[in-house]
Amino acid sequence: MDYVIIGSKLIVGLIALMAVIRLLGKKHLAEMTPYDIIYLIIFGGILEESIYDKKVSIWMFLFSLAIWATSIYLIEKLVARFNPLRIMLKGEPDQLIDDGKVNIKAFKRNQLEMEQVRTMLRQQGIFSLREVRDMYIEPGGQISINSFAKYKSVTAGDLKLGKEEEAPSVLLVDEGELKLEVLNAIGKTEHWLKEGLHGEGYDEIEKILYCEWSKTEGFFIRSYADTINSNKHKPS
Repeated sequence: MDYVIIGSKLIVGLIALMAVIRLLGKKHLAEMTPYDIIYLIIFGGILEESIYDKKVSIWMFLFSLAIWATSIYLIEKLVARFNPLRIMLKGEPDQLIDDGKVNIKAFKRNQLEMEQVRTMLRQQGIFSLREVRDMYIEPGGQISINSFAKYKSVTAGDLKLGKEEEAPSVLLVDEGELKLEVLNAIGKTEHWLKEGLHGEGYDEIEKILYCEWSKTEGFFIRSYADTINSNKHKPS
């Protein structure tokens, strides 16, 4: 009898989960928000406690699932109707880069580091920040990118023009700090970097937000003075 009850609870739990996913729509299959993860964790807790606790009958389990599913459904309906509630529960996109300028407040607010952002860009086929005009981080953690026009894909290929290959870039300065391990990896010295920065008009590394370099494109530099809210974030 115990095995039958455990099996029944598992089947009921699976059916309930599939029903809720169907009610909420296919958007939840494509994008998970922190809120979605929370209600799935709650579902897992309900199922785990109910399966092995003999005091919890299948009717009590069904009652818990009904409350869980109804609460989620009502919250989703309220979120769809009231925008302030949607922002509070699910968040909204946050602009990290605006017209090529980094929004440091948005970076800090989302607990992001420059190398993390570069990793996300590489996953979308972008190997240098110089290509990014606007970038947003979505509520689910994905990034959306608008490239500068000259880097958009409809260029040399469609016009059948020859174009040299572009080497991937490396991050040499991150938030005013020199990345010695990266310099060593590409076989360059600190003296070489300082000369290169001087040639670009930058003499103080601590005032540079980030500095990229590639064999084909050379240096791409943004100082704290180039950022949004530059007066507040420029080092003294």
